Order: sequence, then C-alpha cells, then structure tokens
Amino acid sequence: MKAKVYFTREITPEKVVELYHKLGTGLPGRVAVKVHSGEKGNQNFLHPEFWKPMVDEVHGMIVECNTAYGDASGGVRDNTQSHWKLMEEHGWTKYFDVDIMDAEGPDVIWPVPNGKVLKENHLGKNILNYDSMLVLAHFKGHPMGGYGGALKQLSIGCASRAGKALIHSAGKTDDRFETWKRHAGSVEFPEAMADAAMSVAEHFKGRIAYVNVMKNLSVDCDCCAVAEDPCMKDIGMLASLDPVAIDQACMDLIIHSDDPGREHFMERVNSRNGIHTIEAAAELGYGSREYELIEL
Repeated sequence: MKAKVYFTREITPEKVVELYHKLGTGLPGRVAVKVHSGEKGNQNFLHPEFWKPMVDEVHGMIVECNTAYGDASGGVRDNTQSHWKLMEEHGWTKYFDVDIMDAEGPDVIWPVPNGKVLKENHLGKNILNYDSMLVLAHFKGHPMGGYGGALKQLSIGCASRAGKALIHSAGKTDDRFETWKRHAGSVEFPEAMADAAMSVAEHFKGRIAYVNVMKNLSVDCDCCAVAEDPCMKDIGMLASLDPVAIDQACMDLIIHSDDPGREHFMERVNSRNGIHTIEAAAELGYGSREYELIEL
C-alpha cells in the first residue's frame, strides 16, 4: 500500500494538531519532540508559539542537539552553554521543557546495518530517555543537503556533535574540527544522512510521526545565522508516518508549483544532489517514495 500523506494549505498551530490526529496514531510514554530551534540571527525558523498546541497535545519534551560548527559560521549552538542561552532567547524554555540531548556524554552509538556510507551513528545519549518521537520539521532549503525536512531532522538533527561530523564528512571522521572538507553535492553526504536517519526511524518504529511545514521557503536552513529570505510563497503543511513519503511529497509540491521562485529553490536542491537523500532512504527500506496525498 502507498504511504498516506495528509496535506492542508492552511498554516496555523491548530491545523497542525488536526493533521496529527488524521494519522490515527498515539505516541506512547515520554515523547521527544524534535524541532529546529533556529540559529542566532536566523529570521525564518518556526517559533515556539507556532508549535505550542501540538507539543502540548502530546505532552512532549523539546529535544535538540549541539552543532558541529562554531564561531566561524556565526553560530552559537556548538556548545551547551551558549546553545541553552539561545533556547531561552528564542522562547523555547518559556513554553516547554527542553532537553539538549548531548549536553553530557558519552554519546549513544547505534549500528547502521547495511548502511551505504555509515557503519554507526552517534547520538546524544538522552535519546534513550524517550519512548516515542514526534518530528516537527520546517521544510526549506539547505546549504549542504539541498533541502531540509523530516529526514534531516532524523539524521543531522538527532546526531551529537561527533555524529554530525561523521555525517558531514561522509563517515571519514567524528572530529568536528576536521569535518569541513565538505561534501556538498556529492553522493556520499546524502547517503550518510539517509543512513543516520534510518537508525532513528528504526529505533522508534511504530512510535514516531512526522509533520513538515512548507512556510518561509528559503534556500537556506534555519541553521544559517545569515539566511536568504524566502524565495517562494508558503505552500502548506503535511503529516505522515513515513519520513520518505512526506519529504517526497513536499519535493513534488515544489516541483509542480508555478511559483516564480521554484527554479531558484530547485537549483539549490539539485546542485547539492538533495533528492538523492530521499532516493537512498527509500533504497534502505524504511520508507517509500510512493504515497497517496490526502488534502484536508
């Protein structure tokens, strides 16, 4: 059967909750809610007020991990102290309990059986404290991956600093100070993302759900301190139990759009070989590119 992907053109906090309920699933126990908290200076990330009704609905804990880059990028999320301060500045701690999962080591290391590039994935150890996961993704472009959606949240989003270095270096090193021999546009980097995402999707199998919001469609990620303004109009929101299907559906909505900014957005995706992340994830077998889009 094709994966079900629910879609609405209405972008409101209340509609996120409605989308989630269409999935007909329950997230048991302690729920990790993976968001992108937004880099300092970024203007495009989705603020905590937008996600609050959904997080409250599942009584979830906001989870994040530290980044592998540092001051040279303009970012401040590469260490727990400044990352935590930014979470406060952006309002996350005002509304939610927050867990920076790799604030204290050692990392959890999960094997990646039959991975295309990675043999193991390094994650913040606190991920073991949760019974289920809700992945709330802001779908947009990305400087290295071409695009960011559910698969990026599972992979780079849940990885520790060492794990991020391992993914960015296509498995060559877990040293974040050596990792920026970048692999943007390569085959190996999207495959490493697909490998890492698989380990998280499989860990929470049957206890994980995904929401992608196609708003503020910049070619740059929320991890960019200096991000380009959105180049396309907002499209809508999607929900699914399949991380591959939901990202493919978002990509198809971009591709078939008549928005004048579509070519610019897709240039970023294609120049970074972004769709290969979806292809590789489907080949690994934890999701399908075949889906049924059900519009509310």
